[in-house]
Amino acid sequence: MLRVHSIQSLGTLDGPGVRFVVFLQGCNLRCKCCHNPDTWDMSAGTLVSIEELFSRAVRYREYFGKQGGITLSGGEPLLQADAISDLFSLCREAGINTCIDTSGSVMNEDVKRLLTLTDRVLLDIKYTNSDDYLKYAGCSLDKVMDFLSLVDSFPIPTTLRQVIIPTINDSDENIEVLKKIRDTFSCVDSVELLAFRKLCETKYESLSIPFPFAHIPEPSRSKMDYLSSLL
Repeated sequence: MLRVHSIQSLGTLDGPGVRFVVFLQGCNLRCKCCHNPDTWDMSAGTLVSIEELFSRAVRYREYFGKQGGITLSGGEPLLQADAISDLFSLCREAGINTCIDTSGSVMNEDVKRLLTLTDRVLLDIKYTNSDDYLKYAGCSLDKVMDFLSLVDSFPIPTTLRQVIIPTINDSDENIEVLKKIRDTFSCVDSVELLAFRKLCETKYESLSIPFPFAHIPEPSRSKMDYLSSLL
């Protein structure tokens, strides 16, 4: 069984091609820019069987094409790595491409097994220095780099993603470090910069908790284009 927050039948933003995206419930981090605080609680969500999720994914395989498939996102999917492995085993037997969208902040034997069944990793590199990681996400950069090193040892094709937050990580220096990370690990074949957005404020209001980054402006298109050009 997997504890599921929501499902997107035909997603186009969570890995290559068209994908069946399962957003899992539960997260070990408390990122101050988080768009989905409603996924934090590990006891919430809905329990869904592996067989049902696989059956639903198979229904959409004609839309996947050569690049599409299934993506497990969150929350943090690595918290349920054991059950995801069972799902990905079925997908591999059926020839369905598998992908995990993760912060890379969990490491155990279940995670290692899951990676043997994963075709692509979307890794959120939230910041490029340890101080910001601890302050704004609640984990260490070293932990994420250890995860990326493991992914690289397989190797599994990996997309690095980073949300660009004005005044925090929208500097040339941050992009230079991100480039160094990209160039150090041969598994990394692309980098995506995502603009910080505040549409999530209504979720925080409904949960009666403050949005830590409510005071930070969204980045301009020109700024995003400039930072992307540095890559």
